[in-house]
Amino acid sequence: MSPELCQGVKYNFKSDIWAMGCVLYELLTLTRTFDATNPLNLCVKIVQGNWTMEVRSDVYSSDLLQLVYKCLDQDPEKRPTANQIMDEPIISCVRQSLEERVAALNSAIKKPKLSTVTESPVAVVTTRSREVYFWGGGKFTPQKLDTFKGGSSAQHVCAGETHFAVVTVEKELYTWASVQSGAKMVGQLGHGDQASYRQPRRVERLQGKAIRQVSCGADFTACITDEEQLYLFGSDYYGCIGVESELGVEVLEPVLLEFFTERPVQQVSCGDNHVVVLTHSREVFSWGCGEYGRLGLDCEDDFSSPMQVELPKSATIETVCCGSDGTFFVTESGKVLACGNNEFNKLGLNQGITGLKHKPWEGYQGVPYTITPTLVKQLARFKIHIISPGKTHTAAIDERGHLMTFGCNKFGQLGVKDFKKHQDVKLLMGAFGGKIVTKVSCGDGFTVAATEDNQIFAWGNAGNGRLGMPPPDRGFGSEVCPALPRPIFGSLHHVPDLSCRGWHTILIMEKVLNSKTIRSNSSGVSIGSGVSHASTASVDLDVDQRSADTELREGALGGTVEADMEERYLDTSMMSMASQTGNSSCPFWLRQELKDAEFIPMPESSSSVSNPLAASYSESAHPTLPYDELQELKAAAAAVKGCSTDSLGCEKAFGVEAGLRMSCCQASSDLAELKEVVNRQDAMIQLLQKQFNDQLKENEKLWRAIQNMTVSNAVDERTNHLSSPQPCDDEEEEEEG
Repeated sequence: MSPELCQGVKYNFKSDIWAMGCVLYELLTLTRTFDATNPLNLCVKIVQGNWTMEVRSDVYSSDLLQLVYKCLDQDPEKRPTANQIMDEPIISCVRQSLEERVAALNSAIKKPKLSTVTESPVAVVTTRSREVYFWGGGKFTPQKLDTFKGGSSAQHVCAGETHFAVVTVEKELYTWASVQSGAKMVGQLGHGDQASYRQPRRVERLQGKAIRQVSCGADFTACITDEEQLYLFGSDYYGCIGVESELGVEVLEPVLLEFFTERPVQQVSCGDNHVVVLTHSREVFSWGCGEYGRLGLDCEDDFSSPMQVELPKSATIETVCCGSDGTFFVTESGKVLACGNNEFNKLGLNQGITGLKHKPWEGYQGVPYTITPTLVKQLARFKIHIISPGKTHTAAIDERGHLMTFGCNKFGQLGVKDFKKHQDVKLLMGAFGGKIVTKVSCGDGFTVAATEDNQIFAWGNAGNGRLGMPPPDRGFGSEVCPALPRPIFGSLHHVPDLSCRGWHTILIMEKVLNSKTIRSNSSGVSIGSGVSHASTASVDLDVDQRSADTELREGALGGTVEADMEERYLDTSMMSMASQTGNSSCPFWLRQELKDAEFIPMPESSSSVSNPLAASYSESAHPTLPYDELQELKAAAAAVKGCSTDSLGCEKAFGVEAGLRMSCCQASSDLAELKEVVNRQDAMIQLLQKQFNDQLKENEKLWRAIQNMTVSNAVDERTNHLSSPQPCDDEEEEEEG
């Protein structure tokens, strides 16, 4: 904003030159050109020309400094025009190379022409779209917020017991209520009144403040600006606003907590009725309700102003995270400290019983609560990256993306397939096997997690729409509680941020728009959507934005979308190929692989040398008469001897006997071969038995030698000890010696 704009003069192109000078100044100094605490003071500094600092002349050339000073001249007529700036020596000397780079960048973003042959896939990414969804509190299906579209894209979200908060990429804060039965607001929306706004509304009281992070309590809100200052608003019943009750119990507008004016705030986290802050100097402050020692101040007293938390000197805190009545502190090394209520072992402070006999849960007291930050030993073997406490349980992610849960499992919120009580930390595999979990958040009896491969899972208590999926009869008393993670929303969306609180869930889903991938195959070129799934070359995928929206609506209308787009297209292609080849018990793909498979003959010589028993079996693989058939031949021969002596009968008998003799001769030769094979096998077995006995004797000799050596060493040590007595200080030590 140029000085003439501050004075009400009409806009002209010289204001653009001023703006370019401000950008150039910030590039050289890495600070704002003009900095102030309010808009009025900012305008005064702009009109007076009070820069934040001078550009260092020992780092940049005088020509560049003169260009900055000319662009930031208070008089618009003295500022150079765009053509004059381009003719400056510092610009003209590199103008040609800059124009060539601009031309190259412009040509790179043009749509490439389709060719019949491409050596490798070429991806052209265009734009991304972010959408905000929330559910719970009576809303059984995810609700999309149309407010955060286009320029108001969401960057950070947070859920409270009765309200939501969203920070946009423009650093603006939006809040709205989500209450039932007409519950009264107490100022947690920050709009200056007690109205229950059902749609997101910008907090006008924070206009001009660049909001970086927001955190919601049960009935209050805290946020941090880019200037690293802390603002709070809402109920001050437990002293969470931190202003010593100067403004009453209900603070309807954001107020600056002056305690942190000289202590830049890095992160803030709110529990139901307490606040914990981490400063840039790695100091931790807490205030609010102190029941169960959730403040970590070695007491259970309430404090209405920030109090410093004493932490081990060796622990450098990286992040703080508040549960409903407890607090977690994560160090740079990935260790976790906790304080507050440890009911159901939701802080992980109970020590698990290991060994052959496990101690039953009944009668096992554990640690009820702790008033000072205590190391969570059950997480000591992991390097924790993210931790998210819920009402009765907690979830954590380590540096490798592994997800673990601990605490109450009444509704299956631990995701371990049952509803039993568990004392130790559970590492979830199953649906997360081989996946990297990026986000997780815990609510009142349920858990929601997002993975790196763009899948969202939910499990636990499904009552009142907690999981974003309606029950079968849409009733309140027959909700299904899945104890295993089940996917929702399909597999098209990345989750930049996720937050659960009470029975509410809010998240940001990001998807790629108009992204085309060019790939080549034997039949030519196929163009597919920029969905990050690998597909077969024989299946030509053409997915546009409408198909992505269709799947999103299917996931948003409740339930799980079990199959992603790749599986659906693959199933379609398999069905079409099966219809072409006809019904067959052998699948098409298996027959195609068998047809294209290479036959590898097995050499007989190697098998005969390496395995003599196999060789003997291969030699005896000639067809021989079975035992039952030989018995039938013997019975027929006995019948021939007792038959009548008439001519016809004799002829038949002699014919049968002749045939039997031939068969018996064949059988006798086969029996001889079988006997030879058996004899060779017996010889081989005897040889192996002899080798085994010889080895056994050698082992016995070695064992006796080892025992004799051990006994002799023990005797030598005893002899040496007795021959050299040790000096004793008193009689008792001498007797022990």
